[in-house]
Amino acid sequence: MASDSFGARRSLSVGDDTVDIYALEAAGDGVAALPYSLKVLLENLLRNEDDVKVSADDVRTLASWTPGQDHAAEISFTPARVLMQDFTGVPAVVDLAAMRDAMADLGGDPAAIEPLVPVDLVIDHSIQVDSFAKPDAFDINAAMELERNGERYEFLKWGQQAFESLRVVPPNMGICHQINLENLAQVVQRRDGVAFPDTLVGTDSHTPMVNGLGVVGWGVGGIEAEAAMLGQPVPLLVPKVVGLRLTGELRPGTTATDLVLTITERLRQHGVVGCFVELHGPALSALRVEHRATIGNMSPEYGSTITISPVDDETLRYLRATGRPDEVVALVEAYTKEQGLWHDPDHDPVYDSVVELDMGEVVPSLAGPKRPQDRIPLDRAKDALAGVLNDSEVPVLTEEDESVAESFPASDPPTPDTDQDAAPPAHVACDSAPPRSNKVDLTLADGTETSLDHGRVVIAAITSCTNTSNPDVMVAAGLLARNARAKGLTRRPWVKTSLAPGSKVVMDYLDALDLTDDLAAIGFDLVGYGCTTCIGNSGPLPPEISEAVGEHDLTVAAVLSGNRNFEGRINPDVRLNYLGSPPLVVAYALSGTMNWDPGTEALGTDADGEPVTLADLWPDAAEVADAVARATGADQFREVYGTLFDGDDRWRAIEAPTGDRMDWGDDSTYVRQPPYFEGLTPEPPPLTDIEGARVLALLGDSVTTDHISPAGAIKAEGPAGRYLHDHGVEKSDFNSYGSRRGNHEVMIRGTFANIRLRNQMAPGTEGGVTRHVPSGDQMDIYDAAERYAEEGTPLVVLAGKEYGSGSSRDWAAKGTLLLGVRAVIASSYERIHRSNLIGMGVLPLQLAEGDTVEGLGLTGEEEFTIAGLADLGADDAFPEELEVQAGDTTFTAKVRIDTPTEAAYYRHGGVLQYVLRQLHGSA
Repeated sequence: MASDSFGARRSLSVGDDTVDIYALEAAGDGVAALPYSLKVLLENLLRNEDDVKVSADDVRTLASWTPGQDHAAEISFTPARVLMQDFTGVPAVVDLAAMRDAMADLGGDPAAIEPLVPVDLVIDHSIQVDSFAKPDAFDINAAMELERNGERYEFLKWGQQAFESLRVVPPNMGICHQINLENLAQVVQRRDGVAFPDTLVGTDSHTPMVNGLGVVGWGVGGIEAEAAMLGQPVPLLVPKVVGLRLTGELRPGTTATDLVLTITERLRQHGVVGCFVELHGPALSALRVEHRATIGNMSPEYGSTITISPVDDETLRYLRATGRPDEVVALVEAYTKEQGLWHDPDHDPVYDSVVELDMGEVVPSLAGPKRPQDRIPLDRAKDALAGVLNDSEVPVLTEEDESVAESFPASDPPTPDTDQDAAPPAHVACDSAPPRSNKVDLTLADGTETSLDHGRVVIAAITSCTNTSNPDVMVAAGLLARNARAKGLTRRPWVKTSLAPGSKVVMDYLDALDLTDDLAAIGFDLVGYGCTTCIGNSGPLPPEISEAVGEHDLTVAAVLSGNRNFEGRINPDVRLNYLGSPPLVVAYALSGTMNWDPGTEALGTDADGEPVTLADLWPDAAEVADAVARATGADQFREVYGTLFDGDDRWRAIEAPTGDRMDWGDDSTYVRQPPYFEGLTPEPPPLTDIEGARVLALLGDSVTTDHISPAGAIKAEGPAGRYLHDHGVEKSDFNSYGSRRGNHEVMIRGTFANIRLRNQMAPGTEGGVTRHVPSGDQMDIYDAAERYAEEGTPLVVLAGKEYGSGSSRDWAAKGTLLLGVRAVIASSYERIHRSNLIGMGVLPLQLAEGDTVEGLGLTGEEEFTIAGLADLGADDAFPEELEVQAGDTTFTAKVRIDTPTEAAYYRHGGVLQYVLRQLHGSA
């Protein structure tokens, strides 16, 4: 029950209706000058003030925000809903199901475990491009997807009927962020007679795409998302807010993709990591929501938490155009104008800093070959290729380089995340010398005689919600394909082409314009509705192409309309990955090489032998706008989204268990009952000191969550591979760690198994290897953990700076716990991973300033004792420091349990145990 100590609850008339609101003006006179995003957070605090999770002081702290102030204050954000994709959603539903079992074991009502906010889980991460450039490619890929993922989908169908607040969007309906933008997001929510801003957290880093509608939301880890589902707030440091002031207008021939690549470059240079970014300025009003959403989608690529656009007339246009009901649009307009959330182009809010961008300066661009912020003007793309090919430090990647696969999917950051703010690589400066060449002749499976060389484009993918949500660039791609077809051009035979929209609406308007046949004629047949190539699900290259690349060490390229292009992410055979607009993807499929100057060199010749250039094919902006206006309408969206949760015949044919509790089978290798709640008691047991602990891993700086819990390929010779083999799974069916996150037996065996990991306990090795102490035996980390468990020995991990950076991957904390690790001692932590460790009951300790593992002389041979925990009473505050005895060395370490809420989570053994006991006690 809200305290409402500010008297903020008031009535608002909306037409003939009346709703209650929590008026922002009640928080103080200075609220009007706050940035839009902070006003949304402030309303969240006013509405959820309860003197426990949100206090009146929290409201005052945020209401009195001024630019440049110390941003150390923490507030609690209570999202209105949660969005998940299937890779992260399966383990979340597994945990909810296990909590129901634990509640029953405690004698409580299992039905009490129910999400308290709406949860939408969209299955979009599993389809792969196995078949392409043929009319039945989609049917083939969809059938193979179901064959690979049947167990997971059965489980999700069970979850949908077991939890009233969980809705599952079946596979091949679209991508979660595009579906969120086009249908799920309401901008203003209404529940129990109260209207409030729509907000969310999502278990995917590109959740900020919905910021383009004025909806505050960002990506979090699975543990945080599960806690949010069950009514726990998300802790948040009051952010810095950076204004992105837009002026001017885009030149003819430039696209929203060119704009966002330019913004990514600028904001990376400015430095916005962890900040909120807000669009404003005189050009904002003319910027379509589709463009704004593309900018928001790329937030993780320049490091901001969100990139938001305030609500204005353009927002209302988009809501109407996508079929939202009139009453929803009316509520959005009335509410945002009443609350001061409506964009006023004549009055800019105050910001911590402002970045200026004249959109007239934007030029056609690519980004690559391995970082989204490395923008290349299109007219310098050929020289840039020469720069990278002639660079002797070009990394060598082959099929056998499993470290590439370990960073799958591309919705997670890559393992080597430490250079993301480094200076642009040398190749961006370009090279006028000809690129090196190694031409290789080959015969394709259909008998076509062709050749490969360095710089050839072997993948051209129209993919990702980043761009397929924007009709302007999708129609432009279709018109360019039509023009190419009319000139007799088609894709080069070595190019794997694909079209994978994030929404079925896309194919509807392409069909309406008869552009589907034009795209298919040059190889861009529909391959599926899902993330596909953007997250590394590009599927294998044709064998003869793959073999030529590997045998002759060819540096080949992919061009995609996605949001990430980290080294090796898109395909293990492909070293160079370039981001570009959908029409540029089509153009590079026609050229077949990055060694092409789009401004001066022909793509081919027409029937009369005349050269055909990109300028000859590029559609006029007015032609694109006219086509979009003719082919898109609200009725399309209503029809498509009217059956969003129904699925196709394949989905409806899946036979899933029923009932409120999961009947865990012993034979599933995808979904298993996790052990987190075994032996759970109604009250948390007393804390105990950590005595006689051994070091499982001694690690250096910048160890990422991908090092700790890889998401990609499962090695046959590793513990996880052996487990699957012993359970009758063929190597070809191993799938990925990401797809098996619902089976703790696989995931625990994969913890610290990334082959890039260097554990100093086993010098000279790479991968999941350690040395057992005191025996000195070298073995897999999982096997060592099992041996220590049999000996009754607790474990610790030692690490350097930035431990747990990268993705907010919950299994990096879950796996650590299940290996028997009681504490991590590091020089510093990434914020979310530190929180996740506490959320799983693992103690994060931080070395004193100036101390390092090496400086303290720690070798990993020591026995560790961490004293002082057992002396803490139930109501005692945690000490700021604890004493650590490591062999003959004694030192103090800072206890990184930073808030009372975190302390409660740790005392209970984790956040889920805390929530479970709270719900049991309130029954």
